[in-house]
Amino acid sequence: MTDYNRGEVVLVSFVFPDQTGAKRRPALVISSEMYMQRRQEVVISAITSNVRRILPGDTVLTQWEQAGLLAPSLVTGIVRTINQRAITRKIGRLPGKDLSSVEASLRLSLGL
Repeated sequence: MTDYNRGEVVLVSFVFPDQTGAKRRPALVISSEMYMQRRQEVVISAITSNVRRILPGDTVLTQWEQAGLLAPSLVTGIVRTINQRAITRKIGRLPGKDLSSVEASLRLSLGL
């Protein structure tokens, strides 16, 4: 059993692309329990409060408060695989409607 479940919002330390530092940011767990059990890794999508700039693969959250977020947010099309130990803590859980929207957006972005 893993400590995390698909659809949970977690706090993660994201390393900058140029490796000069890191910031704690919320992210959405998108991997399955089977994946996380067997690999000891978690596939996540970054979450941002910059809802003015929406790019392909991004999903604006309609129920961001219920997910434990502090401001209007969107789940980005930025997908990463991280070690489970990189997760600082759980923040909340994305309501079903928003999770379904994220899944649909990821399918389109990834051509699935």
